[in-house]
Amino acid sequence: MRRSESPGEIDEGLYSRQLYVLGHEAMRRLAKTAVLVSGMKGLGVEIAKNIILAGVKSVTVHDPGNTQWSDLSSQFFLSESDVGQNRAMASQQRLAELNSYVPVTAYTMELSESFLAAFQVVVLSNSPLEEQLRISDICHGRSIRFILADTKGLAGQLFCDFGENFVVDEPSEAEPVCAYVQHISQGMPGVVTCRDGQGHGHGFADGDFVTFSDVEGMSQLNGCKPRAIRVLDEFTLEIGDTGSFAPYQHGGVITQVKVPQLHSYEPLRASLAKPKIKAMDDRGHSLHLAFRALHTFTAEMGRLPRPRVQADAERLLELARGLTTHQELLDERLVRTFAHVSAGELSPMAALLGGLAAQEVLKAASGKFLPLAQWLYFDALECLPEQGTTLLTEESCALRDSRYDGQIAVFGADFQERLGRQKYLVVGAGAIGCELLKNFAMIGLAAGEGGSVTVTDMDTIERSNLSRQLLFRLRDVGKLKSETAAAAVRRMNPMIRVTAQPHHVGPDTETLYGDDFFMALDGVTNALDSMQSRAYVDSLCIRYLKPLLDSGTEGTKGHVQVIVPHLTQPFGSPLDLTESAVPLCTLRHFPSTIEHTLQWARDEFDGLFKVPAENVNKFLEDPAFLEVQRTTQDLEWVRSSLQEKPRSWPDCVRWARQRWESLYRHTILNLLHAFPPDHETSPGVPFWAGPKRCPRPLEFDCNNSTHMEYIMAAASLFAQTHRLQVPRDRAAARETLRAMAVPPFQLEVGVRIPVTEEEMEEVPVGVDEEQLAALKQELAECRQALLEVGYGSTHLMEPIHFEKDDDSNGHVDFIMAASNLRAANYGIAPADWHKSKRVAGRIVPAIATTTAAVAGLACLELYKLVWGHQNLGSYCNSFLQLAEPLLARFHPLSPLATYKYGQETWSCWHRIEVPGIGAHGEELTLQELLDQLQGVHGLPVRTLLCGVTILYASFWAKQKREAQLTRRLTQLVGGPPGAAWPPPPHPGAGPGLRGPTGRRHLTARACLAALWLSEACCRVPPWAQTGSGGSAARYRAARYSAGRWPPSHQPCSGKPRM
Repeated sequence: MRRSESPGEIDEGLYSRQLYVLGHEAMRRLAKTAVLVSGMKGLGVEIAKNIILAGVKSVTVHDPGNTQWSDLSSQFFLSESDVGQNRAMASQQRLAELNSYVPVTAYTMELSESFLAAFQVVVLSNSPLEEQLRISDICHGRSIRFILADTKGLAGQLFCDFGENFVVDEPSEAEPVCAYVQHISQGMPGVVTCRDGQGHGHGFADGDFVTFSDVEGMSQLNGCKPRAIRVLDEFTLEIGDTGSFAPYQHGGVITQVKVPQLHSYEPLRASLAKPKIKAMDDRGHSLHLAFRALHTFTAEMGRLPRPRVQADAERLLELARGLTTHQELLDERLVRTFAHVSAGELSPMAALLGGLAAQEVLKAASGKFLPLAQWLYFDALECLPEQGTTLLTEESCALRDSRYDGQIAVFGADFQERLGRQKYLVVGAGAIGCELLKNFAMIGLAAGEGGSVTVTDMDTIERSNLSRQLLFRLRDVGKLKSETAAAAVRRMNPMIRVTAQPHHVGPDTETLYGDDFFMALDGVTNALDSMQSRAYVDSLCIRYLKPLLDSGTEGTKGHVQVIVPHLTQPFGSPLDLTESAVPLCTLRHFPSTIEHTLQWARDEFDGLFKVPAENVNKFLEDPAFLEVQRTTQDLEWVRSSLQEKPRSWPDCVRWARQRWESLYRHTILNLLHAFPPDHETSPGVPFWAGPKRCPRPLEFDCNNSTHMEYIMAAASLFAQTHRLQVPRDRAAARETLRAMAVPPFQLEVGVRIPVTEEEMEEVPVGVDEEQLAALKQELAECRQALLEVGYGSTHLMEPIHFEKDDDSNGHVDFIMAASNLRAANYGIAPADWHKSKRVAGRIVPAIATTTAAVAGLACLELYKLVWGHQNLGSYCNSFLQLAEPLLARFHPLSPLATYKYGQETWSCWHRIEVPGIGAHGEELTLQELLDQLQGVHGLPVRTLLCGVTILYASFWAKQKREAQLTRRLTQLVGGPPGAAWPPPPHPGAGPGLRGPTGRRHLTARACLAALWLSEACCRVPPWAQTGSGGSAARYRAARYSAGRWPPSHQPCSGKPRM
């Protein structure tokens, strides 16, 4: 099932990315779950938005209250015209537009037991304690999943009660761990020695359940019921009694099996006094008491504590003291600060808690992933002004009947004005970009005089975006993301000054995003998928000394990294960003996983249906094609494509059948001839062991569905690439296959099959010049013959570019069939259509809950940047995994000292500023630049580089050096000596200092320094040849490598409690 319009089926075109997070069964359960969300302030609308996008059966939004000015600082579906109107009624229509499959209704009356009985999940936000207890008791008694969520200023709480017998069918998000068996002992317990495909540790954990396959000797383990394991070390584990089994010989794969778990939860009333808070500590204990005391204060005073009113803070503290007998565990300073900000409503806090709470709703509805047990507390009080800087007062935080009242109550009116003046660049308008822009509109970033937000994205909106990108609707499909997102946030806050640009940020757009643009910015936010693109934006921020907020997600995992000039390390070094590649010899000859065969099939797709067609078209259209150096293989592909041009559907079928025979039979027979099943690398050491699976050739069978799927898909694509319009007739294909004779196998003699990457590199790539010349001559004569008969467009081919999001084009069908046939060769379990699409299309799983939470965390760091925090301990990088649930926050690392010259140590952020204009108003010559570097800064320059071009070298001949030293800098930059740009239009003219890319970057090797020319000065970052200051060994959350977790940094003061 790929896409079905039948009632009750999943719309895979809409939910494609989310399906790779939750799976089909969980999605079907969501579609049967009715959810009530009570409280339509900022947090409530965030929760409702996320679960509507996720595709639950229905959502009812409830709120008896009316819109207030303070609501507008976080409730993005309310406007100033809604003030005084019921919040639920005003939000209902805009929420309903998010997903046509999810009916949304509004309810404003009291929540009675009979009304609640219609729901499977109930969520409360912004409700008094008495109401929480009443609803919790009803839900627990009726086995309705109950979730409580609340935010007060810079603090939030989350509570879950899923009943006494809640089954978690799939506790974790990770793919099952798999390892290769080296040995299994006989005994009680039996000990398994194993390692992964790269020779590293097995990756299992205590309590995991496993099963076995392909074990020789101790075959009783093959297909056994899941066995619990006990890990001994990274290479060995215990699996229970093996004493009665046959002795182990060799081979075998051990695979993790996910088994359901039964969980029991206490109702709110019982859990209040003895809360279950993961990683319980004094801060979590204090926040729990502070929230409880706040309910008492509100009931007593009829209001929340007033911002910065000391008497109210002391009263709240007194109430908190009365709730505990362990006074020493109560953080009184935290409780006072909580009281000062508790009247606030902040969009980033609502986004974070809304993402976390919505994911718990999805867990309650689907039984997928481990629920929270049972309390979470979070605060970000470090977002307040650093001590000794700004003093917040009752007056500065007083309400003003402004849409930002909820935020002013926390940070004051002056800070609000500062937010309005900010100039930010948002790179990417996808899921994270939309959430960031929504938060920017709510907090008033760039909504004042002089402020601006520029959002860049060259992509257009696709239907699959709509399940997680809240600013887009079905009517927007095909439009530019950047322009549509900008228009949407203007509707949320008409005051925001946002400009959309349909470009990417890269080396080829530095004329657009050069000196003038970046130097005017206050900061940059990354919302990009590509690690390389993110690293490039980071390099710009280093160059221009701009702070950067980098965010990324993959499924329920997400990260936020804050990069502050001079204070933190940058995004990462090139080694951090290198993706691990599968060795080519593994893909060609020794696959061990379905991912290997899928990558092989993806390469096969391009090699059959894209590259040959491109080369044929170049051959036919470009007279110089044969004059350019070509490989023999390229030219043979051109010849075979011209010779094999099909005339009919049977021709295409015969081509596909011959390709099948070559790939899945003949190639394997040749491999087994080189390395027979009993081949040994050394005496007693089998060649086919561990990740090397011994293959077997396949016999073609018309009645085998996978065999026929390959024939049909390959023949259809072959016809398409030759622009042949023929009916794809399966019955006719069978008749052709039965009638055709397949050429017999012929052993390839003298062909060396490389076993390692080193051997791959040693394979000679020499060219038989005589054969190549003959091939070129043959092709030249062929083209001449075609010219004489007047060939037209009918001879041109159609290169097929792989497109993952069109389910009807047969691309994924071919890759799935090709991959699964190769998997059958090697005894690897096949992949279904959806996994084949995900791996071949390199689809990153995505879900709205993670995106919302990550954007909220990023905007909390934005507050600190706008304040201008100078203490490294104020900032927090974050890593979250909502499936666990896990939320880790840790302080960034200080920048590494990358170079030392003389007595001074440099990091990537250091600069030497040199005036670009001399005393006489003229641009500096090279001699004047070198004089300043040596005379003022004590840096004698021996070599000066621009990229890889040497502009000056002390080892040059004297005449050459003297000629070079008299030239102006802009005459030097851009090429080797003598290749100059035009001089400035007049002495001292700023624009003349910049070349075509809008900036200039040179390197003074004597001090490992790079010179960067702006209109007014040259800045010298001395890291130029030493990378970006990152370390390959340090943690990089965005990569999400299995088993890699944050190092034990000093935790942030506002860390979460789960």
